[in-house]
Amino acid sequence: MAKVNIEIPTALRPYADNQDTVQLEGGNVGEAIKQLATKHPKLQKHLYDDQGKLRNFVNIYINDKDIRYLEKEDTGISDDDTLSIIPSVAGGTDVAAETASLTQEEIQRYSRHLIMPEVSMEGQLKLKEAKVLVVGAGGLGAPLISYLAAAGVGTLGIVDFDTVDYTNLQRQVIFSTNDVGTTKLKAAADRVKALNPHVKVVPYETRLTSDNALDIIKDYDLVVDGTDNFPTRYLVNDACVMLGVPNVYGSIFRFDGQLSIFGTKDGPCYRCLYPDPPPPGLVPSCAEGGVLGVLPGIIGTLQASEAIKLLIGKGKPMIGRLLLFDALKMKFRELEVRKNPNCPVCGDHPTITHLIDYEQFCGIRGEEEEADDLGEEWEVEPLKLKEELDHGKDIFILDVRKPEEYQISRIEGSTLIPLNELPERVAELDTSNEIVVICRSGARSAKAVEFMRDAGFRKIKNLVGGINAWAALVDSSLPVY
Repeated sequence: MAKVNIEIPTALRPYADNQDTVQLEGGNVGEAIKQLATKHPKLQKHLYDDQGKLRNFVNIYINDKDIRYLEKEDTGISDDDTLSIIPSVAGGTDVAAETASLTQEEIQRYSRHLIMPEVSMEGQLKLKEAKVLVVGAGGLGAPLISYLAAAGVGTLGIVDFDTVDYTNLQRQVIFSTNDVGTTKLKAAADRVKALNPHVKVVPYETRLTSDNALDIIKDYDLVVDGTDNFPTRYLVNDACVMLGVPNVYGSIFRFDGQLSIFGTKDGPCYRCLYPDPPPPGLVPSCAEGGVLGVLPGIIGTLQASEAIKLLIGKGKPMIGRLLLFDALKMKFRELEVRKNPNCPVCGDHPTITHLIDYEQFCGIRGEEEEADDLGEEWEVEPLKLKEELDHGKDIFILDVRKPEEYQISRIEGSTLIPLNELPERVAELDTSNEIVVICRSGARSAKAVEFMRDAGFRKIKNLVGGINAWAALVDSSLPVY
């Protein structure tokens, strides 16, 4: 039996007593991972499916090698080996156009590029002629848009349909307080114009879908993925592969970041790394799990660097390589990502040849749909709950957010049982009570209501819109987050 160190990613640490590394024994990788799940039972469902098989969206690396290309779970281990659990966390032209030229003002603006032999006039002209699509003007999009515009990328397409709110300002540094309430597209375009008037911004104020993705992406030299959800991430990947457009990928969660390049001719795609998405709710979003404000700046800037390298054709891009960043440890690691010949999109015999329903593929619905599916009998509006409480109705308010969120705001007299603890603590609740379940926006509490309904609770309702709706409609003294 060998002793190995198993590195636990941020997303899974809450289920491993918040440890970042666990030392265990085993004869091979499979035994070591099973030992981990035995020692920390809450990890079981995150690592294994109902048939006891390692989930497809959880990749295991021994040192820097993917076990899928070794002997899988039978891969032998030696003392002091490191096992890494890597779960899912949601090109350019070689020839510059002959007609391109730089004005005197542009030469002065880009002078620090022009004196670099790796860039020079040739590379800067390539940037000027380049067309780059940034999907998402959020945390990753903010540094991407800023640095690509500053570098002189001639055309920047931006896809986003959101508006700026106060919660964005902690990390989306392209926006200011004065932009709150403005569409992100307008605010981003104004920022680019102020930073570099030579850059053309093409706005797409829409959600990227299977109906429009190919038409939008086909006009660009490369795509930089700044999305924050799995359906759009798989959509961007598949569309890029089908069009032969490189995809500069980045993702962030809490203190962890990932970076790679997918969709090139001979390189892997996102599906080669993560064939299947995680089940809905298993991997929290940044809105639920949080993110260190500077992290998207770090990963987004690295994405911009990779995009520029691809456009000017210099350096060694992150094709076939996955960069992992841990801000808590200030540690970078690099792992190999191999092209899967059986990949359904980029493999030798692809079976996915047109864009599919990615919401269905990822098994998720929007928050409004989740609440609507409960039916009116299982929901209560904030003003109605306020009225019932004012009339003295005895209502047990169950808050299923995390303790950190409960410290931000709460309804007086509510009881906290985080959603991930509910299955183990549901016996603490009385089925005879009138119960209203709340979370931040109503999505997690809807899941709690579904679970409790199946457990036999009948006098239970979900607070529509969560505590943020309560703050907006009932108690303005509570902060919205």
